[in-house]
Amino acid sequence: MDDVAEIPVDPARAVVHEQGWQSWSPSTGYALGEQPHRPNAEKRRIGCYRPETAPGADVFWGEGLLAVDPGDGGPVTVVAAVEPTGTVPSIRARAVDGRVVVAADGPVRVVTDAGAGGVPGALARWADEVAGGLGLPAPRPAPTIWCSWYQYFTKVTEADVDRNLGLLDTLELPVDVVQVDDGYQAEIGDWLIPSGRFSDTPGLFKRIADRGRRAGIWTAPFLAGARSRMAADHPDWLVRDTDGTPVSAGNNWDQDLYALDTTHPGVRDYLRSVFSTFAGWGIDFHKIDFVYAAAIPGVRHEDVTGIEAYRSGVRLIREAIGAQAYLLGCGAPQLPSIGLVDAMRVSPDIAPSHEPESGDVSQPSQRGAALNGVSRAFQHGRFWVNDPDCVVARPGVERREEWAAHVAEFGGLRGSSDGLDQLDDWGLKTTRRLLTDPVPRHFVAS
Repeated sequence: MDDVAEIPVDPARAVVHEQGWQSWSPSTGYALGEQPHRPNAEKRRIGCYRPETAPGADVFWGEGLLAVDPGDGGPVTVVAAVEPTGTVPSIRARAVDGRVVVAADGPVRVVTDAGAGGVPGALARWADEVAGGLGLPAPRPAPTIWCSWYQYFTKVTEADVDRNLGLLDTLELPVDVVQVDDGYQAEIGDWLIPSGRFSDTPGLFKRIADRGRRAGIWTAPFLAGARSRMAADHPDWLVRDTDGTPVSAGNNWDQDLYALDTTHPGVRDYLRSVFSTFAGWGIDFHKIDFVYAAAIPGVRHEDVTGIEAYRSGVRLIREAIGAQAYLLGCGAPQLPSIGLVDAMRVSPDIAPSHEPESGDVSQPSQRGAALNGVSRAFQHGRFWVNDPDCVVARPGVERREEWAAHVAEFGGLRGSSDGLDQLDDWGLKTTRRLLTDPVPRHFVAS
């Protein structure tokens, strides 16, 4: 790394603000004496942080974006990738004798921002400049959704979706999209093979449309689970190490995960087939999840960077679903996704518990979701619509009032993910309000 800035600071008041690699990577500000959040297991690091970097807790570290508030009333320094959609340098900051010394492993811009609003205001102005330079149009307004995940998880059945589809009418909830989440498919990667809990997947999406709702679906399009038919039938489709071993994309669903090579002609044909089939089923809302996998370093069919492979894969999906379909990214590299998606999850998953079970705030929890949702508010209305994750308002959800307040303030995309028959009066009233309230264009004034 090369030093790019030395910033005099008040050691007692200065704040270093990290922005992490992807949706789930912790992103927030720290006093100079604080230890930043780091993974507590290697498998979590691969799946929730930038896999090729492993900074310790003794330095501050941003992936393509880092900011320093000197704490003395002086301007904020923003250090950012020169080409955030192409090359994302890692940026390190260390406190040294009343200064913060910043270094980077690639080309960065160092911007001194004396405007109002501290770090959030400086990041908002940086994002305005990036969006303007790329000629990004204003993001399309997000539809409201009901999602099956946080009530039923992978055990969701076709009957569960049908039941809630009926309740949406009975309760007169203003939901545009019914999104069928993880659990409809046989395995991770086998998207057109139904699980035993779904007997007529195309028919289910037709019933959604027949009830006047838009049909939505979840996929992890760039992953292949070790148990999947796809991984068994097409081992040549996987990103590999130089010795030919498939690169790990982490572990989830009690199995190893592998990354699909989005430059391989077979993979590209497969993705076109899957998403064209979905379009034929009437699906026009797509949540693509765990998409960090496409950017994992490794050997591919074509000699391109991970970021180039990732952007190529997402563009292919967009072409298959059509320009009018709504595309929501999740588990996604943040800066490389600019200009590709309509909405973006900016945090780890919400959970019924406030604290993550593992203590790692990249894992599902209300604390981690709120931490990132506040930190990444500057992206909303500039790069895309921010998705803070769904409202979960049923009894038994810890501190549900606090989570509802967070969604009210930072929720660009508004969604419900409770079994609607599980809501009490407060939960139903709150869900209806959050699905109805208007969403501001920007969360952070520029």
